[in-house]
Amino acid sequence: MICLHNGKLHNGLYLSDSLSAVLFDDNKIIDVFSEERFQKKQLPPETKIIDVKGNYILPGLIDTHIHGFKGHGTDNCTTEGILQMSKDLAAYGVTSFNPTMYPAPLETMKANLKAIVAAMGKEEGAHIMGVHLEGPFISPEKLGVQLPESLQKPDVNVLNELWEASEGHIVNMTVAPELTGMRELALDAINKGIVLQSGHTNAQYRNMIEGFQVGILHSTHFFNAMSQLHHRNPGAVGAILSNPEVSCEIIADGVHVHPDLFRILEKDKTADKIVLITDALTPTVQKKGPFYANGEEVEFVDGCFHRKSDSVIAGSALTLKKAIENMVSFGYSLENAVRFATVNPAKIMKYAKKGTITPLADSDIIVMDKNYKIKLVAISGKLIINKLEAK
Repeated sequence: MICLHNGKLHNGLYLSDSLSAVLFDDNKIIDVFSEERFQKKQLPPETKIIDVKGNYILPGLIDTHIHGFKGHGTDNCTTEGILQMSKDLAAYGVTSFNPTMYPAPLETMKANLKAIVAAMGKEEGAHIMGVHLEGPFISPEKLGVQLPESLQKPDVNVLNELWEASEGHIVNMTVAPELTGMRELALDAINKGIVLQSGHTNAQYRNMIEGFQVGILHSTHFFNAMSQLHHRNPGAVGAILSNPEVSCEIIADGVHVHPDLFRILEKDKTADKIVLITDALTPTVQKKGPFYANGEEVEFVDGCFHRKSDSVIAGSALTLKKAIENMVSFGYSLENAVRFATVNPAKIMKYAKKGTITPLADSDIIVMDKNYKIKLVAISGKLIINKLEAK
């Protein structure tokens, strides 16, 4: 049993004005109380007590869209690599993540799904919650750096093959709502419990509305790789902004989305509808090149990775704790920025006991200082990182 005390508590929704304490074990959070009560409270004698020295006590960060990290990822997918990714992410405050797969030939996707599923339950770091499929049912007109030969037309039989290979562990899937046959596919996916996201889409406004009607109510890296706002055809961007029930991922690296656009986002999306993601590529925080992502060489230029062959943006080099820091610099409160990386992704992905610090919630907790440095990480109640007691 561990008790963190003397901290500024953010429970996933609210940042406390007063100092607080959190008591937890390896199964759950047991109690949350004030520092004043901590000073008077009788704790079990075996409790490990840690003074967090006025730093922030936060729920563990949740990344629902991440391809790779520190040289390991879903593009060079092995069970060992995904497990190493889990360990490396923990050092950056991430306690849960959805490894995100690029579209690829069907047999390759099935093999990669099996490799990821084989890692689940063996993590020494962040929990592998399940898989995010970024395709293969996406638009050839909004590929980004996805490979056109890897796309599939919406087909329930293909989805069933992927679902079987994943042993039911596909959590979320990016789709293009305008594709013929998407309605039938969406209904089948939602029946399986898959969270559907509109992305890599060239949809007209009416296509987006049709997608919302069948439950495609989340969106992938908002503003990026989707039809843009036009005064006669609001496109995917206009549809997402103007329909309050739709939530959105966003890459807050200041490159994928101009910082001033976050002011529009703040006006049109309530605080429960924004999710910070990294979309981080395999070489993120990797020290030495050459760097590869999805089988192609990339280079780090002007804050993100670009495909070396043609300089097209290939993806981000963002970490989730940096995304929180950036959101504050863009004008959001720390309270909301943390919410976007904790309780919001947990709620949208239906992770009932994650993303919050409340009694009976999972004991995934981090401590972060005012400079956004990670001081402590506990995953399932086990201390993975503890710099607070370093000598």
